Amino acid sequence: MSRIVKCAHIQMSNPKHDGSPAEIKEAMIRKHIPMIEEAGKKGVQILCLQEIFHGPYFCAEQDIKWYQTAEKVPGPITEQMAEYAKKYRMVMLLPIYEMEFEGVYYNCTAVIDADGKYLGKMRKVQIPHTWPGFWEKFYFKPGNLGFPVFQTAYAKIGIFICYDRHFPESARVLALKGAEILFNPSATTAGKSQYLWELEQPASAVANGVFIGANNRVGLEKPWEFGRFYGSSYFVDPRGKIMVKGSDDQDELVIADLDLEVIREVRDGWQFFRDRRPEMYGEICEQLP
Repeated sequence: MSRIVKCAHIQMSNPKHDGSPAEIKEAMIRKHIPMIEEAGKKGVQILCLQEIFHGPYFCAEQDIKWYQTAEKVPGPITEQMAEYAKKYRMVMLLPIYEMEFEGVYYNCTAVIDADGKYLGKMRKVQIPHTWPGFWEKFYFKPGNLGFPVFQTAYAKIGIFICYDRHFPESARVLALKGAEILFNPSATTAGKSQYLWELEQPASAVANGVFIGANNRVGLEKPWEFGRFYGSSYFVDPRGKIMVKGSDDQDELVIADLDLEVIREVRDGWQFFRDRRPEMYGEICEQLP
């Protein structure tokens, strides 16, 4: 028997490139509302937004003014989006710049269930600081909540944020904790990462017998113009097959029907979890050179 869950990504470009950080933030939130409504009307059950969906990818520079866009989680955005979650019975994944308290900021994703209830959050674990334009250690403290799994109205889901996808342990822990669908909200530009975009996560889906949804923003963001965000948001099944993929340059709602019964079918065939030998992998946790 099939167990279908309709999932979607919103990939979107930044609509406002000048003004105060607060004005830019508000413009991006407003731009999302019509597409959130569209997702609800199309029957989407789990909707994932892109990394720090409420603004540009400001990590292209190091400027304390962007700290002003951080907020409490739960807080104003989760309260606002909970109304849409309730209206459409739609689980929502909201990547937000989080302020725990003044001077301590995280890159997090909040989860709102289909009844509008706040279920919790995941904080980005691995924080990059690389040239050009990924100066994230200036803005984010490394996550301290581990890799939680959320039992939503439709499926058990896990989250790993952008750079976390390069660390295979992230997906493995979530799968071992029972997650059926993993979501990776991202902000990544054309260049060396684009080749990996459709390589790493299909392989991870196979290795762990899960569905993965990878989400990326689109467009060239001013004034930095350090790279073009190439969209291409997709869903991949436990066999590693990309089910649907968005364009590389358009705002888009990317929808896929995920049959969760496929997970058992694939795992019964491969038996990777039966044959793994965790007692042999202790060296991974040692401080090797």
